[in-house]
Amino acid sequence: MSGHSKWANIKRKKGVNDKIKANVFAKMSHLITIAVIEGGGIIDPVNNVKLRLAMDKAKFSNMPKENIKRAIEKGFGPNRIMLKEVIYEGFGPYGVFLLILSTTDNSNRTTSEIRNFLEKNSGKLGTQGSVAYLFKKCAFVSFQKTEVNEEAVFKIGEELQAFDINEDESHFFVFFPFNNFGLLKTHLNNIKYDLAEIDYLPSTPIVLDSDKEKRILDIVEALEDLDDVQRVFTNLG
Repeated sequence: MSGHSKWANIKRKKGVNDKIKANVFAKMSHLITIAVIEGGGIIDPVNNVKLRLAMDKAKFSNMPKENIKRAIEKGFGPNRIMLKEVIYEGFGPYGVFLLILSTTDNSNRTTSEIRNFLEKNSGKLGTQGSVAYLFKKCAFVSFQKTEVNEEAVFKIGEELQAFDINEDESHFFVFFPFNNFGLLKTHLNNIKYDLAEIDYLPSTPIVLDSDKEKRILDIVEALEDLDDVQRVFTNLG
Protein backbone atom coordinates (compact mmCIF):
# COMPACT_ATOMS: atom_id res chain seq x y z
CA MET A 1 0.00 0.00 0.00
CA SER A 2 1.43 3.36 -0.99
CA GLY A 3 0.78 6.80 -2.36
CA HIS A 4 -2.36 8.76 -1.64
CA SER A 5 -3.54 7.81 1.85
CA LYS A 6 -2.81 11.22 3.40
CA TRP A 7 -4.95 13.10 0.90
CA ALA A 8 -7.53 10.33 0.74
CA ASN A 9 -7.99 10.77 4.48
CA ILE A 10 -8.38 14.53 4.02
CA LYS A 11 -11.03 13.89 1.36
CA ARG A 12 -12.92 11.56 3.70
CA LYS A 13 -12.78 13.98 6.62
CA LYS A 14 -13.84 16.82 4.35
CA GLY A 15 -16.76 14.75 3.15
CA VAL A 16 -17.88 14.33 6.75
CA ASN A 17 -17.38 18.04 7.47
CA ASP A 18 -19.41 18.94 4.38
CA LYS A 19 -22.47 17.59 6.15
CA ILE A 20 -22.53 20.62 8.43
CA LYS A 21 -21.94 23.30 5.80
CA ALA A 22 -24.91 25.63 5.36
CA ASN A 23 -24.87 25.44 1.56
CA VAL A 24 -24.25 21.70 1.20
CA PHE A 25 -27.84 20.86 0.17
CA ALA A 26 -27.77 23.50 -2.57
CA LYS A 27 -24.51 22.06 -3.90
CA MET A 28 -25.85 18.50 -3.77
CA SER A 29 -29.02 19.65 -5.53
CA HIS A 30 -26.96 21.11 -8.37
CA LEU A 31 -24.96 17.89 -8.71
CA ILE A 32 -28.15 15.84 -8.99
CA THR A 33 -29.74 18.21 -11.51
CA ILE A 34 -26.59 18.30 -13.65
CA ALA A 35 -26.44 14.50 -13.62
CA VAL A 36 -30.00 14.31 -14.98
CA ILE A 37 -29.34 16.98 -17.63
CA GLU A 38 -26.09 15.39 -18.83
CA GLY A 39 -27.73 11.96 -18.70
CA GLY A 40 -30.28 13.04 -21.29
CA GLY A 41 -33.14 13.18 -18.80
CA ILE A 42 -32.57 9.65 -17.45
CA ILE A 43 -33.83 9.72 -13.84
CA ASP A 44 -33.22 6.07 -12.98
CA PRO A 45 -29.91 5.93 -11.07
CA VAL A 46 -29.42 2.33 -12.20
CA ASN A 47 -29.04 3.59 -15.76
CA ASN A 48 -27.36 6.91 -14.94
CA VAL A 49 -24.09 6.38 -13.09
CA LYS A 50 -23.45 10.08 -12.53
CA LEU A 51 -26.92 10.45 -10.99
CA ARG A 52 -26.31 7.47 -8.73
CA LEU A 53 -23.05 9.01 -7.55
CA ALA A 54 -24.71 12.37 -6.89
CA MET A 55 -27.58 10.74 -4.99
CA ASP A 56 -25.15 8.71 -2.88
CA LYS A 57 -23.27 11.88 -1.95
CA ALA A 58 -26.54 13.62 -1.12
CA LYS A 59 -27.60 10.76 1.15
CA PHE A 60 -24.16 10.77 2.79
CA SER A 61 -24.79 14.46 3.57
CA ASN A 62 -28.20 13.58 5.07
CA MET A 63 -30.10 15.43 2.35
CA PRO A 64 -33.87 14.76 2.70
CA LYS A 65 -35.56 12.57 0.08
CA GLU A 66 -37.90 15.40 -0.91
CA ASN A 67 -34.93 17.64 -1.71
CA ILE A 68 -33.42 14.90 -3.85
CA LYS A 69 -36.72 14.43 -5.69
CA ARG A 70 -37.02 18.16 -6.41
CA ALA A 71 -33.43 18.28 -7.66
CA ILE A 72 -34.15 15.41 -10.08
CA GLU A 73 -37.29 17.14 -11.36
CA LYS A 74 -35.29 20.29 -12.16
CA GLY A 75 -33.16 18.32 -14.60
CA PHE A 76 -35.75 17.26 -17.17
CA GLY A 77 -38.95 18.39 -18.86
CA PRO A 78 -40.05 21.84 -20.04
CA ASN A 79 -39.33 23.47 -16.66
CA ARG A 80 -35.77 22.25 -16.27
CA ILE A 81 -33.24 24.80 -15.07
CA MET A 82 -30.27 25.72 -17.24
CA LEU A 83 -27.31 24.49 -15.23
CA LYS A 84 -23.99 23.37 -16.67
CA GLU A 85 -20.78 21.96 -15.31
CA VAL A 86 -17.60 23.99 -15.86
CA ILE A 87 -14.04 22.99 -14.92
CA TYR A 88 -11.70 25.90 -14.23
CA GLU A 89 -7.92 25.59 -14.24
CA GLY A 90 -5.76 27.82 -12.10
CA PHE A 91 -2.60 28.41 -10.13
CA GLY A 92 -2.19 28.99 -6.42
CA PRO A 93 0.84 30.05 -4.38
CA TYR A 94 4.00 27.90 -4.14
CA GLY A 95 3.63 26.27 -7.56
CA VAL A 96 0.31 24.62 -6.70
CA PHE A 97 -2.02 23.72 -9.59
CA LEU A 98 -5.79 23.87 -9.15
CA LEU A 99 -8.67 22.09 -10.87
CA ILE A 100 -11.92 23.76 -9.82
CA LEU A 101 -15.18 21.92 -10.55
CA SER A 102 -18.27 24.11 -10.63
CA THR A 103 -21.96 24.04 -11.52
CA THR A 104 -23.43 27.30 -12.73
CA ASP A 105 -26.34 28.96 -14.48
CA ASN A 106 -24.17 31.98 -15.30
CA SER A 107 -20.59 31.18 -16.31
CA ASN A 108 -19.62 34.86 -16.57
CA ARG A 109 -20.53 35.36 -12.90
CA THR A 110 -18.74 32.21 -11.79
CA THR A 111 -15.61 32.97 -13.81
CA SER A 112 -15.43 36.46 -12.33
CA GLU A 113 -15.87 35.18 -8.76
CA ILE A 114 -13.17 32.53 -9.12
CA ARG A 115 -10.73 34.89 -10.88
CA ASN A 116 -11.17 37.56 -8.21
CA PHE A 117 -10.76 35.02 -5.42
CA LEU A 118 -7.53 33.60 -6.85
CA GLU A 119 -6.03 37.04 -7.49
CA LYS A 120 -6.73 38.05 -3.88
CA ASN A 121 -4.93 34.89 -2.71
CA SER A 122 -1.71 35.17 -4.74
CA GLY A 123 -3.02 32.99 -7.55
CA LYS A 124 -4.45 33.36 -11.01
CA LEU A 125 -6.95 31.77 -13.34
CA GLY A 126 -5.41 29.75 -16.16
CA THR A 127 -6.55 29.02 -19.69
CA GLN A 128 -8.27 25.82 -20.77
CA GLY A 129 -5.69 23.03 -20.92
CA SER A 130 -3.09 24.80 -18.79
CA VAL A 131 -3.49 22.45 -15.82
CA ALA A 132 -5.89 19.61 -16.63
CA TYR A 133 -3.30 17.51 -18.46
CA LEU A 134 -1.35 17.22 -15.19
CA PHE A 135 -4.21 15.34 -13.50
CA LYS A 136 -5.57 11.83 -13.96
CA LYS A 137 -9.33 11.39 -13.71
CA CYS A 138 -10.22 8.35 -11.64
CA ALA A 139 -12.62 7.06 -8.99
CA PHE A 140 -12.13 6.81 -5.24
CA VAL A 141 -13.89 4.76 -2.57
CA SER A 142 -13.20 4.42 1.15
CA PHE A 143 -14.19 1.73 3.65
CA GLN A 144 -14.26 1.74 7.43
CA LYS A 145 -12.05 -0.96 8.90
CA THR A 146 -14.88 -1.92 11.22
CA GLU A 147 -16.97 -2.84 8.14
CA VAL A 148 -14.47 -4.75 6.00
CA ASN A 149 -11.15 -6.60 6.30
CA GLU A 150 -8.02 -6.11 4.23
CA GLU A 151 -8.52 -9.27 2.20
CA ALA A 152 -11.98 -8.15 1.04
CA VAL A 153 -10.65 -4.71 0.12
CA PHE A 154 -7.89 -6.20 -2.03
CA LYS A 155 -10.44 -8.45 -3.72
CA ILE A 156 -12.65 -5.44 -4.52
CA GLY A 157 -9.59 -3.56 -5.72
CA GLU A 158 -8.58 -6.40 -8.02
CA GLU A 159 -12.06 -6.60 -9.53
CA LEU A 160 -12.12 -2.82 -10.08
CA GLN A 161 -8.58 -2.88 -11.54
CA ALA A 162 -7.39 -0.54 -8.79
CA PHE A 163 -4.05 1.17 -9.30
CA ASP A 164 -3.62 2.18 -5.65
CA ILE A 165 -4.90 0.87 -2.30
CA ASN A 166 -4.07 2.64 0.95
CA GLU A 167 -5.03 2.74 4.59
CA ASP A 168 -4.84 4.87 7.70
CA GLU A 169 -5.75 4.02 11.28
CA SER A 170 -9.47 3.73 10.56
CA HIS A 171 -10.03 3.40 6.80
CA PHE A 172 -9.01 1.66 3.59
CA PHE A 173 -8.86 3.73 0.38
CA VAL A 174 -9.15 2.35 -3.15
CA PHE A 175 -8.31 4.33 -6.30
CA PHE A 176 -9.44 2.79 -9.58
CA PRO A 177 -10.12 3.77 -13.23
CA PHE A 178 -13.03 6.15 -13.70
CA ASN A 179 -14.46 3.91 -16.44
CA ASN A 180 -15.02 1.21 -13.81
CA PHE A 181 -17.06 3.42 -11.51
CA GLY A 182 -20.31 1.93 -12.76
CA LEU A 183 -19.07 -1.51 -11.62
CA LEU A 184 -18.52 -0.45 -8.01
CA LYS A 185 -21.76 -1.71 -6.50
CA THR A 186 -21.59 -4.91 -8.56
CA HIS A 187 -18.36 -5.89 -6.78
CA LEU A 188 -19.19 -4.72 -3.25
CA ASN A 189 -21.19 -7.82 -2.27
CA ASN A 190 -23.20 -5.79 0.27
CA ILE A 191 -20.04 -4.36 1.86
CA LYS A 192 -20.77 -0.85 3.15
CA TYR A 193 -18.54 1.91 1.80
CA ASP A 194 -17.94 5.24 3.49
CA LEU A 195 -17.46 7.59 0.55
CA ALA A 196 -17.28 7.17 -3.25
CA GLU A 197 -16.38 10.02 -5.58
CA ILE A 198 -14.83 11.02 -8.87
CA ASP A 199 -11.26 12.10 -8.22
CA TYR A 200 -8.40 13.82 -10.02
CA LEU A 201 -4.91 12.73 -9.02
CA PRO A 202 -1.83 14.81 -9.88
CA SER A 203 0.76 13.17 -12.13
CA THR A 204 3.62 15.05 -10.40
CA PRO A 205 2.64 15.84 -6.78
CA ILE A 206 4.59 18.42 -4.81
CA VAL A 207 5.36 18.49 -1.09
CA LEU A 208 5.24 21.72 0.93
CA ASP A 209 6.18 22.52 4.50
CA SER A 210 3.36 22.52 7.04
CA ASP A 211 2.73 26.28 7.00
CA LYS A 212 2.51 26.46 3.21
CA GLU A 213 0.40 23.32 3.11
CA LYS A 214 -2.04 24.81 5.61
CA ARG A 215 -2.35 27.97 3.53
CA ILE A 216 -3.19 25.93 0.42
CA LEU A 217 -5.77 23.87 2.30
CA ASP A 218 -7.34 27.07 3.65
CA ILE A 219 -7.53 28.44 0.09
CA VAL A 220 -9.13 25.22 -1.14
CA GLU A 221 -11.69 25.28 1.67
CA ALA A 222 -12.56 28.93 0.98
CA LEU A 223 -12.88 28.21 -2.76
CA GLU A 224 -15.25 25.35 -2.03
CA ASP A 225 -17.37 27.68 0.09
CA LEU A 226 -18.20 29.72 -3.04
CA ASP A 227 -21.77 28.95 -4.07
CA ASP A 228 -20.96 27.67 -7.57
CA VAL A 229 -17.85 25.63 -6.68
CA GLN A 230 -18.32 21.93 -6.03
CA ARG A 231 -14.81 20.58 -5.51
CA VAL A 232 -11.21 21.67 -5.84
CA PHE A 233 -8.25 19.40 -6.65
CA THR A 234 -4.57 20.27 -6.24
CA ASN A 235 -1.19 18.72 -6.99
CA LEU A 236 -0.27 18.51 -3.32
CA GLY A 237 1.30 15.15 -2.56
